[in-house]
Amino acid sequence: MASELTIGDIYRLDRYNYELPPDLIAQFPAEPRDSSRLLVLDRHTGDIADKNFRDITAYLSPGDTLVINRSRVIPARLFAYKPSGAKVELLLLSRRGDAWEALAKPAKRVKAGSVLKFREAPEIEAEVLGELDLPGGRLIRFHDCPDQAGFIERVGKMPLPPYINRSADHRDQTSYQTVYARENGSAAAPTAGLHFTDELLAKIRAQGIDIAEIILHVGLGTFRPVAAEDIRQHKMHLEHYQVDQATADLLNATRIRGGSIIAVGTTVVRTLETVCREEGAFAAGSGETGCFIYPGYKFQAIDGMITNFHLPGSSLLMLVAAWAGLDGTMAAYRHAVQMEYRFFSYGDAMLIL
Repeated sequence: MASELTIGDIYRLDRYNYELPPDLIAQFPAEPRDSSRLLVLDRHTGDIADKNFRDITAYLSPGDTLVINRSRVIPARLFAYKPSGAKVELLLLSRRGDAWEALAKPAKRVKAGSVLKFREAPEIEAEVLGELDLPGGRLIRFHDCPDQAGFIERVGKMPLPPYINRSADHRDQTSYQTVYARENGSAAAPTAGLHFTDELLAKIRAQGIDIAEIILHVGLGTFRPVAAEDIRQHKMHLEHYQVDQATADLLNATRIRGGSIIAVGTTVVRTLETVCREEGAFAAGSGETGCFIYPGYKFQAIDGMITNFHLPGSSLLMLVAAWAGLDGTMAAYRHAVQMEYRFFSYGDAMLIL
């Protein structure tokens, strides 16, 4: 089926590029959520079927377990000002003790020792503690801010990705969250889950399919661009994950009864692969994961994956290629472009079995 690839081909960054007409980048979500389209890819044969997302129930069987990420997006985009009046945009990525990792724009205005203020909350200051090892990365600490979660909710904006060419509005407060989001902590949505409605989830449960929950707070590890020409040189940024004992037990029971484990999104895949042991058993745990999955990776944890269409050259696309094969993945993407699927965060979905 697939053409032979040399080892060098698999690891070359340029092999993960594809042509995408700009008008296929979704600027708004589908309404209702489950009316989005679904490309179903058989990774073994390369066969493709064009469906609607609510058709996903036909591909799930009693005894299967669907695994979702209940992390909630915080309004992580803050607009601050230097004493000179210069405007600075901050994107909060993840909490580090009493400080935050953040991206600053324009970064050249934000040096270590800078103090930033907020017009909506003049009593609060953000001190820049230093630079991080990534473009625009800064470590910041808020002062006179005992309720940081409340402050962020009050003054922050939803962090829509830069390829969405509009400002976030009140609709994004709900549409850029999954319906099952519960735990604050993500700087971007786990977008594969955006297609589910409460009604669709109820229908899935009624089919005898279990739904398990994990947490992975989406941060820089998920959306940091891959810059290394040899993708093996890319280093994933750490992101916090949590898998409780009930979830581990359910996943192990699914394995024992012969059911399939279907991951909703690359964040779930990375988390499950982090907590799955070599013998295929799952263990509860929490911590930081820098799991980077690319072709050649030996999967232990999943039997299928639901995912959106990802940016060229991204670590997310590399994870998909590791599961579906590089040639099969790129063929599916060419098909999606030809059939005018909608791409990226608010776009359509794939099911890869």
